[in-house]
Amino acid sequence: MSARPAPRTPRRDPAEVERWLAVAPVEPLTDAELPRVSIVILNWNGRHHLGPCFETLRALDYPADRFEVILVDNGSDDGSQAEIRAKYGWVRLVENARNIGFAAGCNQGAREAQSGPLKPTQLVFLNNDIHVDKGFLRALVAPVTRGVAIAATAKMFSWDGKVLNSAAGGMNFHGIGLQRGYLAEPAPEFDTHRKSLFACGGAMSMDLDAFFAVGGFDEEFFAYYEDVDLGWRTWVHGYEVHYEPRAICYHHHSSTSRRLPVERLRLIQIRNPLLACVKNYDDANFKRVLPAMLALATRRALVCSGLSDQRAYRIEELETLGGAGPVASFWGRFKRKLPDKDVINKVAIADLIGINDLLGRWDHWMERRRQVQAGRRRSDDDILPLFLRPHWCIEDEGGYRELQAGITQFMGLDELFDGLTTLTQDPPR
Repeated sequence: MSARPAPRTPRRDPAEVERWLAVAPVEPLTDAELPRVSIVILNWNGRHHLGPCFETLRALDYPADRFEVILVDNGSDDGSQAEIRAKYGWVRLVENARNIGFAAGCNQGAREAQSGPLKPTQLVFLNNDIHVDKGFLRALVAPVTRGVAIAATAKMFSWDGKVLNSAAGGMNFHGIGLQRGYLAEPAPEFDTHRKSLFACGGAMSMDLDAFFAVGGFDEEFFAYYEDVDLGWRTWVHGYEVHYEPRAICYHHHSSTSRRLPVERLRLIQIRNPLLACVKNYDDANFKRVLPAMLALATRRALVCSGLSDQRAYRIEELETLGGAGPVASFWGRFKRKLPDKDVINKVAIADLIGINDLLGRWDHWMERRRQVQAGRRRSDDDILPLFLRPHWCIEDEGGYRELQAGITQFMGLDELFDGLTTLTQDPPR
């Protein structure tokens, strides 16, 4: 027997969805139309990145009196602050005694901009490990200035410009974000303007008032997926996010995260997609997605623990619960594996802690969900096409793939997302 709910919407044609995602390019801005802009940059021990970033910002084709750069330093101990004061006196430096996270640091920079002398109408968030084309800022602020979107995301290349890093954003149904075009060679399809689920936090613009109206970046995320959450929430609240391919920049991908212990990254990379789903799906779809996303997160933890070999840990029969028999044999095989492990490795522990932050603080996250849903102005039917690759399977392990295929069918998620896959190639893992 199947527990599948009835489908909410008829099947959509992927070609039709792709046409819906497309938007017309906006007219370039004249000098008189250029808005006042605060560019907010986060820095944590990134002194070696500052030169290329600041030099290209200094050379922007944009009036110097209509933009400012605010750098929020999150407790660097590599001399970044002294270097900024000595070489880049035109940059507003905000210093924190410790690393308060990407989300909180960006919000802090936005508040500095809001209360500062420039009185900007737009915010631009930029990673410190980026350098930009001369026309980057003019292009990036144009969709917001023209009123066709409330936020815009740039075209991001690798540092050497040989491949793309981002050409709009999407995600799978349980919150794993993806960057369209990641590691693809430049092609005409990435030059077209389109709607995007979210603007990459490494190179995005947003109307200042709207940023604060929708709640800014969620500081409980600390880092990672805060941009997915903000973009999704922006659509829920009735606004649009667009991809602006004429805003070109170049990125050292994951240059900061490489220096962090893998289990710390893993914790927030498992936890934050779950929280984004909890907050942003509508009631009906959240109830359908919740069992699947928890099951898949649990399976990922088992895969990372090294204990996911089905043949070693499947109990085929239960003849007895004590003494000899299949259960005793199973436990014997399990115990023989343990001496090779630290009981359970740090990455798997991180997964479990991330899952538990949702399950162990249920009332808290339901209240956070209530706050977001209170501002809902757009239905999920008008947001789900933005996912691009809803059934992307993040793990190649056989049991995980079997679970994802089975549980999406059982919960009716195949019907919910029927016809909505427009990104036909899985992103690199």
